[in-house]
Amino acid sequence: MPEKMMATRRDAAVLCDPLPAFFRQVRTLSAALVASLSDADATVQAMDDASPAKWHLAHTTWFFETFVLRDHVPGYALYDERWPFLFNSYYEAEGERHARARRGMLTRPALDEVLEWRAHVDAAVEAALPGLSAEARALVTLGCHHEQQHQELLQTDILALFALNPLAPAIWAEPRTPPAPAPAPIRWIEGMRGIVEIGENGADGFAFDCEGPRHPVLLHPHAIADRPVTNSEWIAFIDDGGYRRPDHWLSDGWTWVKANAVEAPLYWRRAADGGWNAFALDGLHAVRPAAPVTHISYYEAEAFARWAGARLPTEAEWESAARCFDPEGGNLLDRAGPARPCASPAGEGVGQMFGDVWEWTGSAYLPYPGFRPAAGAVGEYNGKFMSGQFVLRGGSCATPRGHVRASYRNFFYPHQRWQFAGVRLAKDL
Repeated sequence: MPEKMMATRRDAAVLCDPLPAFFRQVRTLSAALVASLSDADATVQAMDDASPAKWHLAHTTWFFETFVLRDHVPGYALYDERWPFLFNSYYEAEGERHARARRGMLTRPALDEVLEWRAHVDAAVEAALPGLSAEARALVTLGCHHEQQHQELLQTDILALFALNPLAPAIWAEPRTPPAPAPAPIRWIEGMRGIVEIGENGADGFAFDCEGPRHPVLLHPHAIADRPVTNSEWIAFIDDGGYRRPDHWLSDGWTWVKANAVEAPLYWRRAADGGWNAFALDGLHAVRPAAPVTHISYYEAEAFARWAGARLPTEAEWESAARCFDPEGGNLLDRAGPARPCASPAGEGVGQMFGDVWEWTGSAYLPYPGFRPAAGAVGEYNGKFMSGQFVLRGGSCATPRGHVRASYRNFFYPHQRWQFAGVRLAKDL
């Protein structure tokens, strides 16, 4: 083939390659999410479970520099050889690292230095992309989806930090809208039954390793709620003594309630008139009755389900109900700004499967039949956490658009609730 024709085909392939644009989109959004933060805002750590915004920016950059540039670009020199110790998260294969609980002590490097490092790594990755191997390109794709996870964590970790400030500052202020009308009472939609398949088989685009292999499961007769539980329904649970009656709670959950004096979802505060306010990314405001309840633990979700005479859906029930919906139609993150769960729109059948709030399921986070973690350090990404956690499905208002799908498995420990986590009910038929 003539050399000119070969070059033309190579140029066309580069122009049609979606990966550079995806990489730039993800990296640009992360920077936009911290644009309003001071160096102090981005440095402090609210709790052991949360990380500083600056650390999220640095860790995601470390991922690209380590697994793409260091390992696949000959001659690349690390920007600063001291920083991998600071910004490795949990990859044992990458050696020792700074303690997670002390990430908020990293006053140096400053936010501006981290942003400069990001720009350096971004330029190096974009320059290398046309010549990267298929293996390295797969790592760039993984790194983009990994950073999207951290974009959500970055928002929820900033929220946890600002909620501790007596000034109740808004991260992003926007005009308040009138409360939405209360949705209709929950309607029960009969779910699929019999043998169904769940999980990804690798043929439908990117998926994390824990989403597969695709495999059959048996669904017993059941129904699933047409929408998530709302704040007004949660207030009814509170008013009926939901946090004071042990008969609703798992033993560990009741121990957790008493030990932590829990009486409402995280960030809820009693108002002067006896009602409830909630602190959010746009500051302190009255609880929106029609919006889905959020920032609840698995223990709370499970207790509410018992109180309501229902149960949590299994992840197989949830995925089988969500398969026919377009994830892009949900209330997901498109830009830097106050992520807010929205009230359920009127409609037929099951709604709000994607976006608004992650939905706790009754399924433990365990490997699917035939699961094998990837070789090397990236194999530590999901498989090592398959112990003691529960699966959430569907994404939230803080999840970047394009990141979730029906098979997506999020997972947290049952006491954790600083994420945008809510609940959808199910019941046996």
